[in-house]
Amino acid sequence: MSLGKLNTFIDIIERKPVKDTEGFSQMEDTIIASVRAAKEDRHGSKAWANRAAFSSATAMFRFRMLPGITVRPDMAIVCAEGPYKILSVEDVGGRGMYIEALTEITEPSMA
Repeated sequence: MSLGKLNTFIDIIERKPVKDTEGFSQMEDTIIASVRAAKEDRHGSKAWANRAAFSSATAMFRFRMLPGITVRPDMAIVCAEGPYKILSVEDVGGRGMYIEALTEITEPSMA
């Protein structure tokens, strides 16, 4: 995969509970890494048909392996289009060079 295909800037976010001075807990987003990625939206190709197990996946991100950082399904990806919840993470080809994350776009809730 060349740098020309890695044309989307993303932040990998981890949500952690943090206690304030009064002892109340609230969720806080922490940016784990900011990287370039290749983004592929869901469409009617054979590759997406084979991903039928993840029917809620709306986009796939591929990016370089991050040394010392483990990307997990409880994390999120944020790009210019909005936040995406990570559904699954896979090492592309098992060679430890690229990560493929299937994601679902999350809509903001009306509070």
